[in-house]
Amino acid sequence: VQLQASGGGLVQVGDSLKLSCAASTRTFGNYGLGWFRQSPGKDRLFVAAINWSGDKTWYADAVRGRFTISRENAKNAVYLQMNSLKSEDTAVYYCAAQTSDYAPWSENEYDYWGQGTQVTVSS
Repeated sequence: VQLQASGGGLVQVGDSLKLSCAASTRTFGNYGLGWFRQSPGKDRLFVAAINWSGDKTWYADAVRGRFTISRENAKNAVYLQMNSLKSEDTAVYYCAAQTSDYAPWSENEYDYWGQGTQVTVSS
């Protein structure tokens, strides 16, 4: 499975941005999907995840209520809508796919990773 993240950019505090991740697989609906982010000098952290059918989602406390994860299985795509962006949201954002829904907040449970897209929130 190859994952291609896109949609990052430079925005202002309070702005919105929507990230997309396209997957190259015929069995996209079998995978749980997640977004993680990594800031310079820091560990990669969980942001949000969604199960294979889209009826379960998980969020990090830092983004809950501001970010929304969604998926379109017909388009092999997962999205991250980010609203009310803060400077601390600045990071490289990665999408990932897992073959199960086990511990979707743990990067160790993901089998495939995209290349990352940079999000910079300027004040």
